[in-house]
Amino acid sequence: MTSLLETPVPAAADDLTLRHGAARVLLANWTGGSTVPSRGLYPHQWSWDSAFIAIGLRHLSVRRAQRELESLLGAQWSDGRVPHIVFSPSVPLDAYFPSPDFWRSSTAGTGAGAPAGTETSGIVQPPVHALAAWLVHVSDPETSRSRGFLPRVYERLVAWHDYLTGSRDLGGGGLAAMVHPWEPGMDNSPCWDGPLQRVEPAVPGSYRRADLDHGQASERPTDLDYGRYVRLAADYRDSGYADVRGTHSFAVEDPCVNALLIVSEHALARIAEETGADPAPHRARAERLTAALVERLWSPADGMFLCRDLVGGELIAERSVAGLVPLIVPGLPQDIVDALLSTAEGRGFRLGEVPMAPSYDFEGHAFDPSRYWRGPAWFNTNWLLERGLRQYGRTRAADALRGAMLGAAGVSSFAEYVDPVTAEARGTRAFGWTAALTLDLLAASGPAGGDATLPTSNGARS
Repeated sequence: MTSLLETPVPAAADDLTLRHGAARVLLANWTGGSTVPSRGLYPHQWSWDSAFIAIGLRHLSVRRAQRELESLLGAQWSDGRVPHIVFSPSVPLDAYFPSPDFWRSSTAGTGAGAPAGTETSGIVQPPVHALAAWLVHVSDPETSRSRGFLPRVYERLVAWHDYLTGSRDLGGGGLAAMVHPWEPGMDNSPCWDGPLQRVEPAVPGSYRRADLDHGQASERPTDLDYGRYVRLAADYRDSGYADVRGTHSFAVEDPCVNALLIVSEHALARIAEETGADPAPHRARAERLTAALVERLWSPADGMFLCRDLVGGELIAERSVAGLVPLIVPGLPQDIVDALLSTAEGRGFRLGEVPMAPSYDFEGHAFDPSRYWRGPAWFNTNWLLERGLRQYGRTRAADALRGAMLGAAGVSSFAEYVDPVTAEARGTRAFGWTAALTLDLLAASGPAGGDATLPTSNGARS
């Protein structure tokens, strides 16, 4: 088995043009301390966006990539949570909803440790940050060490993982739970349709959707779904952002979130070694999380991982790309790896037949190739699948996916997401993580190639 981040194939002839285009996007979206996903639709700093952006930004400026993560972690709450949005005070309140005056983090979040001087949201997003920090470090260890980058972020990353495996273990089985559809990052996934049926939507007219000012309604969540999102966020805010088992009307365990937590826990072990801390607790927790992921979310009948509804107690019978992302986890049982690969290449996701894997099963009842997370292909999930394929020896499939992603990024003007069959642009353009991950794929395919390996669960290099 080769490493998670393996040396890839040679670059294409037009890669220089693609690199320049991706660099222009990141430079245009840079605000001086962080990068917005897009200037119009997403004018603040987003959590997992910043992690993916740092992974690509390190190929332009290691210092700027470090700053990307440091600025995000600077808004961390004292309970350990990393908020999914850090609001810029220079952006008008009506430019994005929910805005800071909705979340009221500095007042409503006081009991949970929200910072007093920085307005944030009160929910979280997937934990890609330790992985990003490690990759930023290994891209230029000398600069990283001279600036003390890893020692500055290590304790914050530990607190973040402690929060997810402590306060957010709402199911009691060892996995992190998400309490809002925005938290797993795949906001409008059909996986949430069933759990959302329990949620009474906010009263129409009590809020204004700013997202429709920048995107087509046919590509965005419906008004009914959005009303439910607003209700859940308001209820969480009014509880003081309390994480109390059994009190959430929406609580799910998501395989993508927990797979990223596992990989980031392995990265924390490497960061611990680099900074002189003990890596053993991180390796042990990664092993426990891997066992819990398999025990609680693996569905042999589906050949993939499923989300678990913690209110109803059952696995959610919807097949999204989140259930394939655990291919990034090292040391999975071989029968599970084989089943995941078969499912990825089967009729539901058609990886190798279509340019990029869809966000939801082609044959699913809710599939829509244009609507947000209900079918379009996203660059971050496909970047993760490319790494997973390569980790488990599917080099040819990984090379093909990489080439397709680079092609789609170029023809779509670095779109937020694309039609999984035609690669036609969907969502906003000049999107931050699309440009950043394009740079990462291009850099990995150059003459130097590759990144440092991540450890397997026993701490050895794979």
